[in-house]
Amino acid sequence: MSNKPKVLLAMHRNLGEQIFNKKDLEYFKTFVEVNNVGSLPEKIDESFIKDNIRGVDICVTCWGTPPFGKEILDNADNLKLIAHSAGSVKPIVTDYVWERGIRVTSAAPAIAVAVAEMTLGLMIISLRRIFHFNELTHKGFWKSDEEISKTRSLYCVTVGVVGASNVGRNVIKLLKNFQVEILLYDPYVTQEEADKLGVKLVSLEELMSKSDVVSLHAPSIPETYHMINKNNISLLKPGSIIINTARGSLIDEASLIERLARGDIFACLDVTDPEPPDINSPLRRLPNVILTPHIAGGNSVTDRWRQGRYIIDQIYKFITQGTMDYEVTKDMLTRIA
Repeated sequence: MSNKPKVLLAMHRNLGEQIFNKKDLEYFKTFVEVNNVGSLPEKIDESFIKDNIRGVDICVTCWGTPPFGKEILDNADNLKLIAHSAGSVKPIVTDYVWERGIRVTSAAPAIAVAVAEMTLGLMIISLRRIFHFNELTHKGFWKSDEEISKTRSLYCVTVGVVGASNVGRNVIKLLKNFQVEILLYDPYVTQEEADKLGVKLVSLEELMSKSDVVSLHAPSIPETYHMINKNNISLLKPGSIIINTARGSLIDEASLIERLARGDIFACLDVTDPEPPDINSPLRRLPNVILTPHIAGGNSVTDRWRQGRYIIDQIYKFITQGTMDYEVTKDMLTRIA
């Protein structure tokens, strides 16, 4: 009988194979007893978890794992940790989890790295108008001084970050490699925290009016619904860029479309509300919009490996030290995605 902590992978087989590469799984098995990825069901459901969770110390979940309600937890006689290898834990964690003192972590910080990298990429290609030049060059156009003079780079520009979330903080970290001014709006961040981050803490109105690039990284919660609205969209400088790799609900899309139709600002939208955007949405036709299908976080092969390795490392810390780099607590749920 193994003395290693017992781990249950509770996700469908396809996701298990995507999240955990063979090398990381072999490492995982050096300090835990874990079920085989190949034995996972094609579709994860409550019955699979109920049938397999007895005696399990740690359960690893992912997208599509059902909520941990009373019936599952009544069978979870030894469960100490739910390690969610995706982002938000809200779809799986119920009050029963907190009542039983089960601890929770997630791969949100790992996903945040991927989202921040794409956000930085969108800043660079939109400032340099890469997609515009790609389209023109395919049509036979070559560069002209007039067109080139409209481009910028991440130098001597002001970037406004809305939300010092996991993603927002990673974006700030990446921007430290460039000579830019960074403004931050986040009502939960103190001046002391802002000083440590090396950013200028401002109101949302000041951020919208002074930024050359506005990058959204707030969670989708009631207080952030349509926080980007007609009033503050009107404050955007001509030539400015708004990037949303967070959630579509942050933006009043009708007001953004109205401003975009004037042709004097640019938008990079990885998320919309609804998703996908209506087939007749102007966002699909406006030339000053880069539209991607919610791919910033956790979609590439290597992004998912990063999520899996992050969870493995958190489980190791939990087992050996009783701590984790990122622990989700009940009080956090009102302000995180």
